[in-house]
Amino acid sequence: MVRRIRTPRRPVLVVELGILAAVYGVYTVIRNSVPDDQARAVANSVRIWTTEQDLRIDFELWLNHTVHAVEWLTVSINYFYVSLHFVVTGGVLIWLFLRHPGRYRAARTVLAFTTGLALFGYYLYPLAPPRLLPSGLFYDTVALHDTVGALTSGDLQNLSNQYAAMPSMHAGWSMWCGLALIMFARSRWVRLLGVLYPLATVVVITATGNHYVLDAVGGWLTLAAGFGLQRLLHGRSLHAFTQHVPAVP
Repeated sequence: MVRRIRTPRRPVLVVELGILAAVYGVYTVIRNSVPDDQARAVANSVRIWTTEQDLRIDFELWLNHTVHAVEWLTVSINYFYVSLHFVVTGGVLIWLFLRHPGRYRAARTVLAFTTGLALFGYYLYPLAPPRLLPSGLFYDTVALHDTVGALTSGDLQNLSNQYAAMPSMHAGWSMWCGLALIMFARSRWVRLLGVLYPLATVVVITATGNHYVLDAVGGWLTLAAGFGLQRLLHGRSLHAFTQHVPAVP
């Protein structure tokens, strides 16, 4: 059984679509089933904000106000936040499936483990994002500009747990995308995008008032744990897999 799991196999499209749909479906249901403990979430938010001030990494408020002052920039960042989280992650998965089938299953496993582990953070540490602090210091840029498709405001906000901010899967997923591109892309420019995309994501999630810097750190640590679990399962690190594998007879 262990040998079968650890043997690289060519991914099958229908199976992979089913796995991804199941993982994300279970993740969404459990994430949104966590009780909305507003008092605890706000208290944790204040604690995080105070910790960042002590560490002198509290640039979120300045960035949020600076971006909010420029309307076209705010709108652009809002749609980056709403859409690229899914578009880029899906694009990297498709690229791995088509161009790196020998690495796809291990990379997908890292993403699945990371997403599953995040649920423990949402349950154990409910956290109000900066935009929901009672002080009203932060602008909720996504809500103020009526961003289409946003799950954090408007009519769709009831479909998503607003206090599931730690760890940030925007940060975790974007870093997964970036590392995949850095490790496996041949083009220097594509690898450069792998560096810039996770950094841009941190700017976006903090500028919109949806996350603290430490939420991003939490997302990266969760991703690191996902890589560790993948190595434990497959007996080798992701970068050790070859690009191609023969079709399963």
